[in-house]
Formats: sequence, C-alpha cells, structure tokens
Amino acid sequence: MIQPPALSPQAPHTPALRQAAQKLEAGFIGEMLKHAGLGTRDAFGGGTGEAQFVSFLRAEQAKAIALAGGIGLAETLFEALKERADAR
Repeated sequence: MIQPPALSPQAPHTPALRQAAQKLEAGFIGEMLKHAGLGTRDAFGGGTGEAQFVSFLRAEQAKAIALAGGIGLAETLFEALKERADAR
C-alpha cells in the first residue's frame, strides 16, 4: 500500500509562505516593468488618467506573470522560507 507523505508540523503554513513568495516576486517584476519603460508617457495613448492608473496596470501584469510561474524567484524564496520554518 502506498503511504501518504509525512507532513511536518509546519505544513499548514505552506500556502501562506507560497503566497508571500509570489507577492514578493510580483512586486519585483512590477519594478522591473517600471524601469523597462512600461508606463512611460504616451505608452497607452496618453490622456488625463494615464499617469494615475498605469501603476495599477503594471501591478496586475506583474501579478499575472508571477502567478504563471514568473522568473523562478517565488519558488526559490518559498523553498528557503520553508526550510527555515521546518528547522524551527
């Protein structure tokens, strides 16, 4: 019979750690998009509200990239945080 994997006492915190790692990666990707020029003047046709709302667009794009696998930063952070939590 196949035995289920043994869960560590810290296992309930795993989803929270993964979510925190993805949020951090999304923030990092958002900053990269900002410095890459996304949201510069006339990038979306201008208009009065462009400057106010381009940051929301950039944040949502970064979040979507991170949730789709991102650049691997979230997984690296998650594994490091999980190891640290399991060591306690």
